[in-house]
Amino acid sequence: QVQLVESGGGLVQPGGSLRLSCAASGFAFADHDMRWLRQAPEKGLEWVATLYGGRATNYADSVRGRFTISRDIMKSTLYLQMNSLKPEDTAVYYCSKSSSKPWPERGQGTLVTVSS
Repeated sequence: QVQLVESGGGLVQPGGSLRLSCAASGFAFADHDMRWLRQAPEKGLEWVATLYGGRATNYADSVRGRFTISRDIMKSTLYLQMNSLKPEDTAVYYCSKSSSKPWPERGQGTLVTVSS
């Protein structure tokens, strides 16, 4: 069965960096489009970034130029490198293999808090 397990969240100061990981299993990870999503406190689930099977990427305007999505096929792991973090990036971050809302196939999430 599909399993997605996120890790790497934590508390970071504004301007800092974090790298999130998502361990994937139970499906053809190398060929599948993958996404990062996030949910800020008291807000809905928001798309952050997509990595397509052919390696093309796409980002939400709010994170473009600061976040980078990538994958390690040998480790079946998806990453999100987050730089120049802002307080408004505070959210629970999820990885997902679903292609459209409400992105039902996602992990349990990892909390990122950006605060001084």
